[in-house]
Amino acid sequence: MSTALAARPGVLRRVGGLRHSSPGRLQLLIAALLGLGLLAGVLAGVAGSSARAGTSDLGGRAQPLLVEAETIYSALADADTTAAQAFLAGGLEPAALTRRYDDDLARATTALTSAARRTAEDGSAAGAVRTLSAGVADYAALVATARANNRQGLPIGASYLSEASRLNRDTLQPQARQLFGDAQREVEDGYGEAAALGWVSLLLLSLLALLVALILTQRYLSRRTQRTFNVPLVAATALTVVLLLGAGTILLTQQTRLERAAGRGSGPVASIAESRILALQARGDEALTLAARAGSGPYEQDFATVAERLAQPGGPMVNQYGELDPALGRMMTRAAEGFQRYVTAHRDVRALDDSGDYEGAVKLAVGPETTKTFEGVRADLDQAYENRKAFFTEEISAAGSGLGLLTVGGPLLALAICVLAFAGLRARLEEYR
Repeated sequence: MSTALAARPGVLRRVGGLRHSSPGRLQLLIAALLGLGLLAGVLAGVAGSSARAGTSDLGGRAQPLLVEAETIYSALADADTTAAQAFLAGGLEPAALTRRYDDDLARATTALTSAARRTAEDGSAAGAVRTLSAGVADYAALVATARANNRQGLPIGASYLSEASRLNRDTLQPQARQLFGDAQREVEDGYGEAAALGWVSLLLLSLLALLVALILTQRYLSRRTQRTFNVPLVAATALTVVLLLGAGTILLTQQTRLERAAGRGSGPVASIAESRILALQARGDEALTLAARAGSGPYEQDFATVAERLAQPGGPMVNQYGELDPALGRMMTRAAEGFQRYVTAHRDVRALDDSGDYEGAVKLAVGPETTKTFEGVRADLDQAYENRKAFFTEEISAAGSGLGLLTVGGPLLALAICVLAFAGLRARLEEYR
């Protein structure tokens, strides 16, 4: 131990002594340039690999999980709405509504299976998936019982439907909302991991330091040897500039694409998804109010709350995307206008029901005109949702392009820079022997 400690000052003195002679200074320059070049190569590989892995995870796991969570949420909300509408028809439910209800449950089940593969085993998201998997079966059983009683004209069917709706709204949808929130946080965290700002900053700083070191080295040699150019060092400098500009361009493009994907893709996706779920909730409130003959009960109060939330300034359905994409702005404008027409139709439904014309209220609520108005809203929101989902996918794909080249090509270029720098200084060093 003492021998090693004693040897260190000797080594440091010898290294420090190199700066007092021309050959020694050249050796120090070789060591500095090789060290900076190798460091830049390692950082290029690490930064490119980290950014590539983060971008791939964002596009291949985090965002799909967000989509699946929204699918579960909207499918459950639509199933609740469709089951209530089918119940209002009385007797044998319309085949179209039955198919839609079955499709909703199938979509929710498929999305749950896929989401389970994308979530950690011990997180809150996994707990939500387990609760939903068990709860969907219980919900389906309650709805089936409500249908069976309704076909026989038994009033108890409405109680089973209300119990099914409570399970859906009080347990299943909150769990789907929890999963959706967890997925949103994963997407937000994914942008930070994809950016890999720490590694990127170190890479750019190391390349700048290498470029400065090469320029100062050539300036030193020009003054000491009276030679204007050292061809290998000039080539090394050129390659460093190429690597700096190439890495900067690739990483700047990636950052720009990530910002576009966040601001114009996943952000609007979440907002439009919320609009779609709230609209379905309002439609379900209307049907459940009539099915339970609840008048101005809790479902009607919830309808008023949802309608106000969707219409208020800054609400999720208010058109705030016209500057991002005119076509998207038109979709959201149509959806908002259509929903207001639906709210007007709902007031007519409530007026009929409150005046004692229950049959007329049911006929208007599930009739072709009101249904067409609401389905128009849903279609516009579905189209807007798919528009932003496709935009996100396109931007994330573009953000990942070039990162593989940086991961592999960056270290190779840095190695070539080291070889050229060594060759250029080695030739000068040989002149002293």
